[in-house]
Amino acid sequence: MQRKVTKAVFPVAGLGTRFLPATKSVPKEIMTLVDRPLIQYAIDEARAAGIEEFIFVTSRGKSALEDYFDSSPELEASLRKKGKTDLLEVLEHTNMESGAIAYIRQHKALGLGHAVWCARRLIADEPFAVILPDDVIAGEKPCLQQMVEAYQDTGGCMVAAMEVPAQKASAYGILDVESEDGAKVKIRGMVEKPSAEEAPSNLAVIGRYILTPDVMENLNRMKTGAGGEIQLTDAIGDEIEAGRGVYGYRFRGERFDCGSKAGFLQATVSFGLARPDLRDELSEFLDELSALKNAAQ
Repeated sequence: MQRKVTKAVFPVAGLGTRFLPATKSVPKEIMTLVDRPLIQYAIDEARAAGIEEFIFVTSRGKSALEDYFDSSPELEASLRKKGKTDLLEVLEHTNMESGAIAYIRQHKALGLGHAVWCARRLIADEPFAVILPDDVIAGEKPCLQQMVEAYQDTGGCMVAAMEVPAQKASAYGILDVESEDGAKVKIRGMVEKPSAEEAPSNLAVIGRYILTPDVMENLNRMKTGAGGEIQLTDAIGDEIEAGRGVYGYRFRGERFDCGSKAGFLQATVSFGLARPDLRDELSEFLDELSALKNAAQ
């Protein structure tokens, strides 16, 4: 039986420059997908997987992110006075227990590996998850929950994986697969952003990880990789070289890259259509838009 995964690291120190000017004053993670901030989707997924301690790696200008998970007594009192119990229930999901969240500063943007390494003292000697809020995954069962269940069989390190077209391999870390067992694949290597010709497979690493504390030891070496940054994939690759198990997991669900404007818009439409209170009106609008486009051609 593997040790239970109860801690998760959320690297949220990025400047969100692809969403300027909005991110000049609003952290990207607070930008709303329908009516919930991106970070709320990540937190809800972590909770469903049994995560109890939430570690945010932040930077200057992220105070709105910290305030979001705090209680709002004035707002709650106003809603209670007006009898808006449904909205009070919505707010309850945004509040976190005292001590459940920790905030750590990443003072220099030295890569994802460095961001994860910043949480080393809070992780100590326990396995932990890493969730990248930019990757929003819609599924009947949350992605990290699927991975935690599979991890009970495999142990070691595990990364979320999905198939991508060959021409898009250069945008991802790609897995070199040793063997397959249903949704689980054993990995013999990882290649960061290869060309289509050099990619060892079409399985790409997506922003969900379950990692052993050994990965923190690997990150301690401060070894720079692609782009002169400290890469998390390199630290996971060290586990493969050491002969410790590293696995990919083909999750069930649809992933949206909300770190890009197009991906964010696609997610907004998809999540909107999945909502019973929005589906009909949004579908009607999209049908009208499609008809206008066809008429203009």
